[in-house]
Amino acid sequence: MSSNTPAPKAKQVTPTDVLRYIPNKIGFSRVITMVLSLFLMRSHPTYTTIVYGISCLLDAVDGTMARKYDQCSLFGAVLDMVSDRSTTACLICYLCCAYFDRCPLLVPVLQLLNALDLSSHYMHMYATLNCTKETTHKKIEKEQWLLNLYYSRRDVLFTVCAFNELFYLALYWYSFPKYSTLGLVTLIICLPGYIFKQIANVIQMNRAAMLLATKDAKDANAKRL
Repeated sequence: MSSNTPAPKAKQVTPTDVLRYIPNKIGFSRVITMVLSLFLMRSHPTYTTIVYGISCLLDAVDGTMARKYDQCSLFGAVLDMVSDRSTTACLICYLCCAYFDRCPLLVPVLQLLNALDLSSHYMHMYATLNCTKETTHKKIEKEQWLLNLYYSRRDVLFTVCAFNELFYLALYWYSFPKYSTLGLVTLIICLPGYIFKQIANVIQMNRAAMLLATKDAKDANAKRL
């Protein structure tokens, strides 16, 4: 072959290729397990725990697969976060029904914490992608030490998220007399990690609000020049 012959062009990545990335397939699997758990929650706590646990374990795998196969994508990042938030929100919806008569004061607390979870993560991702040069919401400046610790260290992120999900699962178990002891013990064990997660939610929502307001102020001042 002549040295002047141009090298063949690499195959162009299509949107369909991105949807078929291994970590994104894992994300789709998480959606399926979430939907399945919805039909099991009311009467089958054992099966629900298994299915919900599989979804949480898959959440720990998709990021690893994305890095291993160089298949990181914005779609994957959004799918991961949406799957996380949707799965937790669906469980909280059930808990609100389960405790509506048994503990009415718990219901608005769960609703508020669910709103905080959804709002803080949406604002955090939106603000990071639109107001900074970062392409991932997990890159946090060191000045925000708690968020930096939470997002930069995978062991911390995994542990805190595990405690957060287990806390809600413990409330779920506690609603069944057969599993009430397991639920109570798990609630006590997971409480510190759960509190840490709620504090992180408040801090990241405040950070996102400041990023967005700062950008708005900068844009408004630029228009006046």
